[in-house]
Amino acid sequence: MNAALLLAESEAATREFLQRHLADDGFDVLGAEAEREALELLERVKPSLVLSSPELCRRLREGEPGRSWDRAVPVIVLGRSEADTVDRVRAFDRGCDDYVPRPFHYDELLARIRAVLRRTSPSRGDVLEAGPLAVDLVTRRVSVHGRAMTLPAKEYDLLAKLATEPERVFTKEQLLREVWGYISLGRTRTLDSHASRLRRKLRLAGAGPCVVNVWGVGYRLLGE
Repeated sequence: MNAALLLAESEAATREFLQRHLADDGFDVLGAEAEREALELLERVKPSLVLSSPELCRRLREGEPGRSWDRAVPVIVLGRSEADTVDRVRAFDRGCDDYVPRPFHYDELLARIRAVLRRTSPSRGDVLEAGPLAVDLVTRRVSVHGRAMTLPAKEYDLLAKLATEPERVFTKEQLLREVWGYISLGRTRTLDSHASRLRRKLRLAGAGPCVVNVWGVGYRLLGE
């Protein structure tokens, strides 16, 4: 199956040029002239990668009320012709995976697209799926019902461990050793406080009952 690319480009000549050549190189390309059209396509098509402006990248990453596109989709920003280092830094701050300034050479852009797809398209074993949750072990991205969410490092590590066997009860001792690296356990509320915050965030994201406390034993990811 060919990778689907969403090309959000306001300049008609550039858009038509890229659509033609990217299609020749094996991609399924959807062109959009305006941000509104691009965001509507994002919801319907679920592309593998987006070529966009810095502003569209920002809107995509932040999400909007009532919209359901994949906020973790890889994005390459096509910069302005007069772009400088500040523009590049701001584009990465807005969440892009790569930045290509204009005027660009097509062969370089094609190489960048393929490199980003290789980096962000994990093999089957690199993604843990549990109910509505998907945990990407390569990119450390988490999504709930396809919507990306951001977690601090240790909350992500705890979730990734529980997701390896979603219905298994991991003891507190196991989790403290394997997630935090504790050797001498003693008395600590570290695990419980992290689990509580993670449970609340997943519930607010729509995951339902998760990070279940099995009294006196430990935690499992799914199940009442």
